[in-house]
Amino acid sequence: MDTQDEGLALEVGVQVPRLRRLFPPEYKAEVVELIRSTGKTVGQVARELDLTETAVRQWVRQADLDAGRRTDGLTTTDGEELRRLRRENRELREEREILRKAAVFFARETDHR
Repeated sequence: MDTQDEGLALEVGVQVPRLRRLFPPEYKAEVVELIRSTGKTVGQVARELDLTETAVRQWVRQADLDAGRRTDGLTTTDGEELRRLRRENRELREEREILRKAAVFFARETDHR
């Protein structure tokens, strides 16, 4: 959707979905530090930097988890390990299923001879 279409959509009252943007960890840390050092609210900083308030709140929450200020979630390191282990578990299940099918196939081949 180009800028002209976005303007038309806004005039008509249609909400245009925002493209998902990715930010490096360093940027997120800077935004969190800006909130903590200036005393501004999450909403104020989010508006000033054209970020969603929800995303900035999540960055602050994750920074608190990583720093040990909160215990109601996973640290970044724990989350990465959990994703890695889930991926490994999925791959092992797939490999096991392939081996099971191969065993059945070779068992049938052996029975036919």
